Amino acid sequence: MSGKKQPISVLVVIYTDDPSIELGTGPYVLLLERADHPGYWQSVTGSREEDESLIDTAIREVREETGLDAGQYLLTDWQLQNNYEIYPHWRHRYPDGITQNTEHVFGLQLPGRLAVQLSAREHLNFQWLTWQDAAKKVFSPSNRAAILELTKIRKMP
Repeated sequence: MSGKKQPISVLVVIYTDDPSIELGTGPYVLLLERADHPGYWQSVTGSREEDESLIDTAIREVREETGLDAGQYLLTDWQLQNNYEIYPHWRHRYPDGITQNTEHVFGLQLPGRLAVQLSAREHLNFQWLTWQDAAKKVFSPSNRAAILELTKIRKMP
């Protein structure tokens, strides 16, 4: 049986506006551990539903996965998109024959390392890590590349 997910998704890198950036540690990045694959860490991700806008998808996914209201903080479309092959173990979620996904990258800047409310159905744990450690921990190459974009956005050394 095939699923109905659209092969259009968002990736939202949630990070802090942390003054420790001058010390070479900040900003911190929020990572979530997948419930369906323990040990797989990632940023907020999710597929577009029906004809919602990508920004609305990002806002909805942040709320569903973390309990945070992205409308209260700085949410930016980084104007980056990644096209990649959907991992075989997740293809059943998409219509038959769909093997490629287009992911749109957003950033959500928070004032600090806020507590989050995980969706138990989707995630087991969360961690706030330095951007360097977060980039090493995520399983997805596109997620790693997005976290590394913080060096350009924040003009880090």
